[in-house]
Amino acid sequence: MILSLGWLSALVAGLFSAHVLQKLCFPYFWRDLLFLLKVVGYGLKLEWFKLTSSVRTVQDRFIQQAQRIPNKPFVIYEGVAHTYRDIDTRSNRLANVFLEKVKLKKGDCVALLMSNEPDFLCVWFGLTRVGCSVAFLNTNIKAKSLLHCLNCCGAKTLIVGSDLVQCLNGILTSLLEDNTQVWAMKSQSEHTQVNTLLDELDAASDRPVPAVLRACTSLKTPTLYIFTSGTTGLPKAAVITHLQSLKAAAGFWAFGATEDDVMYTPLPLYHSAASLVGIGGVIELGATCVLKKKFSASQFWNDCRKHDVTVFQYIGELCRYLCNQPKTELDKVHKVRMGVGNGLRQDVWREFQSRFGNIKMCEVYGSTEGNLCFMNHIGKIGTVGRSNFIYRLLFKYDLAKYDMVKDEPVRDQYGFCQRVKKGETGLLLSKVSAISPFFGYAGSKQLTEKKLMRNVFVKGDAYFNTGDLMAEDQEGFICFRDRVGDTFRWKGENVATTEVAEALGQLDFIQEVNVYGVEIPGHEGRAGMAAMIVRPGFTFNGKKLFEHVTRDLPGYAYPLFIRLQEVMEMTSTFKQQKFQLVQSGFNPSTISDPLYVVDYQQKSYIPLTDSIYQSILARERKL
Repeated sequence: MILSLGWLSALVAGLFSAHVLQKLCFPYFWRDLLFLLKVVGYGLKLEWFKLTSSVRTVQDRFIQQAQRIPNKPFVIYEGVAHTYRDIDTRSNRLANVFLEKVKLKKGDCVALLMSNEPDFLCVWFGLTRVGCSVAFLNTNIKAKSLLHCLNCCGAKTLIVGSDLVQCLNGILTSLLEDNTQVWAMKSQSEHTQVNTLLDELDAASDRPVPAVLRACTSLKTPTLYIFTSGTTGLPKAAVITHLQSLKAAAGFWAFGATEDDVMYTPLPLYHSAASLVGIGGVIELGATCVLKKKFSASQFWNDCRKHDVTVFQYIGELCRYLCNQPKTELDKVHKVRMGVGNGLRQDVWREFQSRFGNIKMCEVYGSTEGNLCFMNHIGKIGTVGRSNFIYRLLFKYDLAKYDMVKDEPVRDQYGFCQRVKKGETGLLLSKVSAISPFFGYAGSKQLTEKKLMRNVFVKGDAYFNTGDLMAEDQEGFICFRDRVGDTFRWKGENVATTEVAEALGQLDFIQEVNVYGVEIPGHEGRAGMAAMIVRPGFTFNGKKLFEHVTRDLPGYAYPLFIRLQEVMEMTSTFKQQKFQLVQSGFNPSTISDPLYVVDYQQKSYIPLTDSIYQSILARERKL
């Protein structure tokens, strides 16, 4: 008896010691393990789909949910609730119109240019049901880019929202000459060449179209094209397969959301965050989505209170806007418990939680076309994700040394990249493999190849180049440091510097231009700035430049600052030198070159004075 008690005491002491050791040395062990078990379990389910060729897509899941919970609100938009049955029925009507009137066939690609509204979902679902792939067009893009987007994904049909038909002014003739049919979500059209859908919809059947039309046997079948401003100028159509859609749809679930949650989505549906993670995640759970046409900082919390929102989607800039709103006694009166998004700065993160309550902020890192995703399931402030030994076994990634001055990875005498040490900043590279495939871009193998780095650490390997500088600390937390190369982020959008440079280069008084992003204190991302050389015999024309950029570029891509130079510096590899320009910023007291700033009231670029500079720092001037 004494022996058994001694053995029991020793066991308890051993277990307690192991528990203390685990808490001290591996404090996140159990949370990491449980999270990884969820992720791996979901991955095994997808592998089972592959092996059995019985693919259950996001659309299949929606139809399943519409049968299971037909009367539950799926989307709440402008105060009106649309049930799962409502969206399902309208999607069926549209699918029948697409087959009988629009004459679409399985395998066709259709471009969709619509703002956030329930019919965006109905059109998307209706097209999917007849076996079409759908290209989501950014509603900010202008004429030249719009035509390019249609061409690169092979779309010969364009469906446009009733409020965006005017975007086709100037390119409608080109569309028709290219045999592209245009359909508007209207009952009548002032353009005789633009067909109307709503009048056809009234007479259409709501019977489901044959399921064989949407059926597919491979997870690698493309279902969407989502455009991203990569590093090569015009937007690129990232190929989104059923595999990527299903992975993204598991995001809310992986963070612990349930079917009882109400998600608030104020982000644009043409981006993967709102469509794949947001709508896809709501469908996977059978939850409810409060869809906002456009984010409003002043209406955000009232919307959340009115609809009992529990989870919201964000980008870092959105949270900063909320923190800048006047404080009220109702700041912590809401049911929001979790935010899911990316790009949240540490200072904004702390201020947001201090002011609006202990809301769990779940950062997600991953590009639309990328083959790697990090998820900060711990919620540690300032980190975009978490890694560990098991995660590295499943998803091969590395941080490589990067030379900011030369704007290229550091390679050794044998031509191979070098890994950084723990805590050091490096270029994030994700290995392309069967588990982490890279599907690339539509329309050009060259664009796809440009995003890959080959012979990186050993001969024959291939890595996806994220273009992001990251650091991983001793505990495995990953922090975003900066974006390199020819892309920066402003107002929640990626800006391709080459696209802006090409647009500016069309002006007769510009000889050479170098576009980059500069930091503005208190703002997310980087604001566009262009260093330029004026052509001999010409003078800088601020009004002409303003007219040109506002006509040819989306609002987020306007260069806010101009720097006139006499000589354009180059790197040793004959690339335009951006690093020193980025570092010097836009302070007129420290830069001898003439500086200009955009002025929306004067509709021109005007000299950047010290007083204007100070007003920008004080956030008194509109940017």
